[in-house]
Amino acid sequence: MFAFHSTLRGAGSARWVRTLRSGLALGVVSAALIACGGGGGAPVDTPPPVTTSSFTAGAISGFGSIIVNGVRFDDSGAEVLDDDGGRHSRDDLKLGAQVEVEASSIDRSGGHGVATRIRFCSEIVGPVESVDLAAQRLTVLGQAVEVGSRTVFDDSLPGGLAGIGAGTVLEVHAQFDAARGVYVATRIEDESHPASYKLRGPVASLDTTAKTFLLGGAVIDYGSAAEVTAQLANGARVRVQLQTTPVNGQWIATQVRSGERHLEDHSEAEVTGLITAWTSATQFSVDGLPVDATNATFREGQAGVVLGARVEVEGRVVNGVLVASKVHLEDESDDDHSEDYELHGTVSALDTSAKTFALRGLTVSYAGSVTWRDMSEASLADGVTLEVKGHLSADGTRLEATRISQED
Repeated sequence: MFAFHSTLRGAGSARWVRTLRSGLALGVVSAALIACGGGGGAPVDTPPPVTTSSFTAGAISGFGSIIVNGVRFDDSGAEVLDDDGGRHSRDDLKLGAQVEVEASSIDRSGGHGVATRIRFCSEIVGPVESVDLAAQRLTVLGQAVEVGSRTVFDDSLPGGLAGIGAGTVLEVHAQFDAARGVYVATRIEDESHPASYKLRGPVASLDTTAKTFLLGGAVIDYGSAAEVTAQLANGARVRVQLQTTPVNGQWIATQVRSGERHLEDHSEAEVTGLITAWTSATQFSVDGLPVDATNATFREGQAGVVLGARVEVEGRVVNGVLVASKVHLEDESDDDHSEDYELHGTVSALDTSAKTFALRGLTVSYAGSVTWRDMSEASLADGVTLEVKGHLSADGTRLEATRISQED
């Protein structure tokens, strides 16, 4: 979702190490949080007071208020922004969307926090070129997108992947698997009439004379772009805004911004994602965020910490680097997906014949095997407040409930 390079070796690695050392020497350095790529902040004369704060990045796995990486954040007072800094309502936060949450210190025993700022960021907005149902993949704006058991399809796409045809314009929330060159989708929704298309990815085949480069299979012409990052180079991660009509097989960029992440210092941090750059098991990046795991504990050992691996990293952010205390390898093939998602809210649109209802904008089915707690199926009614846990349906468009509890 953010900046990456195929490796951190060489000058880039040296800069990364110097930055970390500088940050540790100088202490807390204030910088503007430009989540999801781009921008930076100016230094201040007097360091701000040290406060306890947390940073969490991952996909939304539930609501009540918002659940990310197993932590339930109260978002009632949070500022909600997109990756361009535009303000949004909390209602624009959707299941499966990739977000970054700034919050208070997290109560780890209860899994609660109070969010102050939430940014949501998608990787791709553009037209579908092809769909491969057998491989569970599609190509969107020249990018290979992989669909899995945790890919949420918006209800504007009935049937999920099977209901998508060539030419459909989609918005894709995903994490980039640098080892395989594919985007692993966590949410896909219809985007019928966007003002512009968008791509976030690694630059390849940069031609500074012709003013073109490749993002995946898309040829980008940046010759007339109003803004071009000074960090444009092969391997650099960029965020590109595009016109919606190609010219001579090339997509015309209106903006080319850095996809690098610039974070404030945070005393707590937890990031779940894919390793997008790797030098060693103790020096790598997760979705573009540099990680120093020199003094971290590795529950499963270091052997599996490689490019493309899915990890959960805990620690703190110091001068833009996640200084890890724990690194946990996540193996989705071994996961129990029976209760991946959790919703809290008020029942509406109850259909006792179809055994479905709506909760937090998502259709919930209770037609399967459900454990009822503090209530029974007979007590379901519109207006009742519930906690529902379950997994996605095969087409990714609804939640199949496995546990339903009544809440006060």
